[in-house]
Formats: sequence, C-alpha cells, structure tokens
Amino acid sequence: MSSWCRSAFGAVRGVEPLVVLEQLGTSLFDTALLMVVKDRYADATHPGTGTRACGEDEQQKAMSDFYMVNNLIAQLTPIVPALLLAKAGDRGWRRVPVVVPLCGYLLSSVALLQVVLFGLPIQVMFGAAVFLGISGGFCAYWPGVMTLASLGSNTENRSQVMMRVELMYGVAGLLGSLLSGHVFLLYSSSVGHGTVLLYVCTLLNLLSLIHATVLLQVRQASSEPDESSPLLLHSSNSVPAETSSRKSTVNMVLLFSAAILYGSSVGGAVEILAVFVIKEPLQWNAAQVGYGNAAGFVVFLTSFLGAVAFRRCVSDVVLILIGMLSFASGIYFMSFVTASYMFYLGITLTALQLALRLPALAYIPAFTKLYQRTLDWFPGFVFTLSSIMAVMGMIPISVMGCRWSRHRRSQETEATTETRHADKDN
Repeated sequence: MSSWCRSAFGAVRGVEPLVVLEQLGTSLFDTALLMVVKDRYADATHPGTGTRACGEDEQQKAMSDFYMVNNLIAQLTPIVPALLLAKAGDRGWRRVPVVVPLCGYLLSSVALLQVVLFGLPIQVMFGAAVFLGISGGFCAYWPGVMTLASLGSNTENRSQVMMRVELMYGVAGLLGSLLSGHVFLLYSSSVGHGTVLLYVCTLLNLLSLIHATVLLQVRQASSEPDESSPLLLHSSNSVPAETSSRKSTVNMVLLFSAAILYGSSVGGAVEILAVFVIKEPLQWNAAQVGYGNAAGFVVFLTSFLGAVAFRRCVSDVVLILIGMLSFASGIYFMSFVTASYMFYLGITLTALQLALRLPALAYIPAFTKLYQRTLDWFPGFVFTLSSIMAVMGMIPISVMGCRWSRHRRSQETEATTETRHADKDN
C-alpha cells in the first residue's frame, strides 16, 4: 500500500497533471473570450444603418480588429521575455520558465472575469495580453514543460514521455472545449452568462500555478553523453566539409521558405476562423463554439496518431507533404461552408496536418484586412488563399525531398563501389 501511495504521489508531482490543469483552463478561456467579444460588439453598427446584414458586417469587422490587435500583442511581446526565461532555466532555475507564464495566464483569466462582472471595456484585455507576453506566454511555458519532461526521463523512454505529455495536452483541450460552451451558458439571477465559466477557468489556472510552484518535481540534467553525437560526427566525416555546408544551407533555405508559407497559411486562416463561425450562415452559440474548438483538438490527436502510424511506412518528407496537403484541402473546403456539418467535414480533412508553427507577425493584419474587404462578396476568400499558400509551401519540401533521395542514392552507390574495390583487393 505504501509503494502504491508513493507511486501515486510521484505521478501527481509529474508534469502531466500540470499540463492537464493549464490546458483545461486555456480551453475554457478561449471560448469565454470569443463569446464576450461577440456580445460586446453585437451592436457595433454605424449610425443610420438598420439592416441586419450591415450590422453583422460591422460586428465582424470589429471582432476581427480586436483579435488582430490582441494576437499581434501576443505574438510580439513574448519574444525577449521568453529568451530571458529560457536563459534562466539553462542556469538551473528550471521551474521559472513554467511558473512565470502561468502567472500571466492567471492574470488574463482574472482580467476577463472583471470585464464580465463590472462591465469594463473589452480593450482591458489588451493590457492582459501585454502582461501575458511579458511573462513569456506559451513561447516560454511549453519549452519549459518539455524540458522538465525530458529531464524526468532517460534516453530509453524520453520520446515516450514527451509523446505522453503531448497526448495529455490534446485530451485536456478536447474535454475542456466540449464543456466550455455548456458552462458558459450557465445562468442565475446573481450572475450572467460566462461568469461561472470564468470562475472555473480562474480556479484551474490558480491550481496549475500552485502545482508548478509547490508540487512539481524538478530533476537535474543528466550527465550521461548523448549517444547520437558520435553517429552525427561519423557521418559528417565521410562528406567534404564544403559540400556538406553548401547542401545544408540550401536545405535550410528550402525549409525556411516552406515554414513561412505554411505557417502564414495556417496562422492566417485559423485567426479568421474563430470570427467566421459567429456570422451567418453558421451563427454558432457558445456550445457550438466549444464543439468547434474541440474539433481542433481532435485534429491534434489524429495528427499525433497518424504521425505515429505512418512514420513506419513513409519517410519524414512524405509525412510532412501529407500533412500540408490535408490542411490545404480542408481549409479550401472551408471557403464554401454554409452549414455546421460542412465545417466539421473540413476539419476532418485536416486530420493529418503537422504542427509547424513559426512566429509570423505579417499574416495577422494581412488576413484580417483581407477578410474585412471581402466580407460583402466572398467571406471565405481568405481560406481559399490559405489553401493556395499551403500548396505553394509544399514545393520547397518536395524539392528538398528529391535532393535528399538523390543524395542517399549517391551514398549507396559510393558504398557499393567501395565494397567492390575492397573485394578485388582481397
């Protein structure tokens, strides 16, 4: 019995409970923020415009402007703080890159709760986004979590531990999103819509901060050598340094080009998608918004399972191309969505997309303004553009894959030739 208690306490002190608590709170917060913004901008119409369609367009423009500013702040402000927190973690303060961002998450949920309770302007959330960015945000939090997970494992089970952490992240996001819309609609005479949801969200963020500060177990870095280093050194010795450097540079340029195109495609489309589902013909309520967010986490889980399954059958390059093509087809389908079932079908088409995130500040205002300009004649145009960009991003990956295959065949030919020469000498 005592050994069972020790193992249970050890599991509680692991990084997985922290990930679950934080992601549950974040998924509740995302739904609450969208619905609060929708309610605040419900009457965002110009004087003299009484038609419903015009009022809805103004609401969409106001909401997209809010998210554009909010996400620009969230993308820009964490860069330097995340680097400083990572440096502090490297110096032995492993808990700092996790605890400090959790303070930012807690303050954000408290700020949104005050906006709902006291009717504060929604622009207060810009200040909360600044504080979240200064605290490092997700840029500092997630690398800190993965570092702790890595330190708590050995070379044999490290990949399994990290995959388990990512799986818990996806499951927690799925459950939180499914519940978020229903909790948002809870109402009584003393509290309005969203208050209960934000109380629960704040509590979860507080519990995650307490866990990271008090319970989370931090292990020191292992001093055992990295077994992969000799292999890398050995393989590089067989190739001339100048040739290897030139090929690496070309591959890096191709990868960077693909990342820019694909990252802008994903980021810009997902940025608009949250606002798009609020307008006609979908007009989602809080529960449906939660289901839509849950569908996004289903994509995360199926991507995880698909990567594990297909990695045994195809190369990494082919796996990346499958993910990019699935996203391109799914987001193109979103251009013509007119009913909720079509939204979920488009989400299903992106089920194998791979997570490829790159900090890109340019696509947020570009996609937002393009969406506002095309609201009247084709609201789904941004999704068509996103699909085109995703397909364009496949071109550098395909070129790199061809170069890699040709290089591998060349190495195999050289190895065969050397073996024949050795046989003749013998």
